[in-house]
Order: sequence, then structure tokens, then C-alpha cells
Amino acid sequence: MKNAPRVLVVEDDLAIAELERDYLEAAGFAVDIETDGGSTIERIRGGTEYDVYLIDLMLPGADGFSICRELRARSEAPIIVVSAREGDIDKIRALGLGADDYVTKPFSPAELVARAKAHLERYTRLCGGSARAIVAGDLVIDTEKKSVSVAGRIAQLTATEYAILALLAQNPGRVFGRDEIFERVRGEGVFGEASTVTVHIRRLREKIETDPSNPSRVETVWGMGYRFVS
Repeated sequence: MKNAPRVLVVEDDLAIAELERDYLEAAGFAVDIETDGGSTIERIRGGTEYDVYLIDLMLPGADGFSICRELRARSEAPIIVVSAREGDIDKIRALGLGADDYVTKPFSPAELVARAKAHLERYTRLCGGSARAIVAGDLVIDTEKKSVSVAGRIAQLTATEYAILALLAQNPGRVFGRDEIFERVRGEGVFGEASTVTVHIRRLREKIETDPSNPSRVETVWGMGYRFVS
């Protein structure tokens, strides 16, 4: 899947790993699986990077704590520990080593995906958009390549449409008036008039919304402007 945010699932139970992968891929992520802690550390040291990490604690080769420590020496990307160990000591230790979240088994796959998305979106905002992607359902905005995909298919946006979408998506829930959108987007080197924002929004919706007449991603707030719903 092109332009999808990348997730590394580190889990020695292949059935659980594949379950996580299936749900994550359905949500627009690209997923790799590691079943051994030692090979995971080798992968990290080799420079392979991911946008989110889901890590079990009890692994052959090296435990999840060691992986968290290794990752945090190199990356600030979100780490979610997924483990059957329920003790507070394990949770405190994992979080102390840099994990962002701790999910105990058995878990809801849908909730795990929601947590992964939330952490990735928060990381993107805190880094000023420096993370590789913004994810909202099956919509993926690759901020490095300035490309957008919906359900794995590239959406052919104009520069203006992309600039508007990126502005809204990097500030989910915030309402932007038409004039403010124009001023912010114009600063990105996109030209036109404020009155054309409505047209660009309409065309953008035609490319990213399931039902452009009833948008669920770029909403109109009547009398105020537009906002992105993540």
C-alpha cells in the first residue's frame, strides 16, 4: 500500500500478530511482523524506521523492555506495548523506558487500532507535521511526499487542494474560516482568491469523501468555516 504509515508488530504468537496486522491494514496501515526480539533489535540498529511500534514483552532473543530501550535511543515514534503481563511493575517499567501506551491481552483489535491512530496523530501534531503520515480511517496523508491516498488508492489532488487538506488535517477539530484558509494556504505558495476556497473544498471532497454531498472528513460549520474530522 503506497504512502501508508508503517507499523512494526513485534509478537511471537503468529496468530495474534496476524490478527493485529489484518485490523491495521484494514485501517490503512502498512504492517511488518517480527517474532523474535533479537532480530527486532538488529532491524532497529540497521536503520529501518516505522511510524508506530506494537511490542510484546515476552519474546525470544530479547524482551520487549530491551526493544523499548533500543528504540528510544533512536526514535520518538509511538510505542504501544501489547502484553499478557498485567502487573503494575511491568506497566511502570515499560512506560519508564519510553512506551507511550500499554494494552493488556486479551484486547480489542479495533481499540488497538484506534490507539495506534491516536498516538500517530498526536505525534504528528507535536512534531509540527514531521511524522510521515496523518491517518483518518482509510485516508492517509503522506506529509513527506505531499501525497494522499484513500483506501490504498492515490487521490490526485492539486497543490491547492493538498495545501487545504494538510492545513485542516494537522489541526483536527479546529474551525478555519474561508479567509483564514486562503491566507494560510497562500503562504504555501498557492494563489487565487478567498472566494475560490469554497470551490477547492468542493473538489477536494469529490476526491476524498465517500459521499461528497454528505462529507464526513471535511465538514462545514455553518456561518464559521470548515474543520477536519479525524
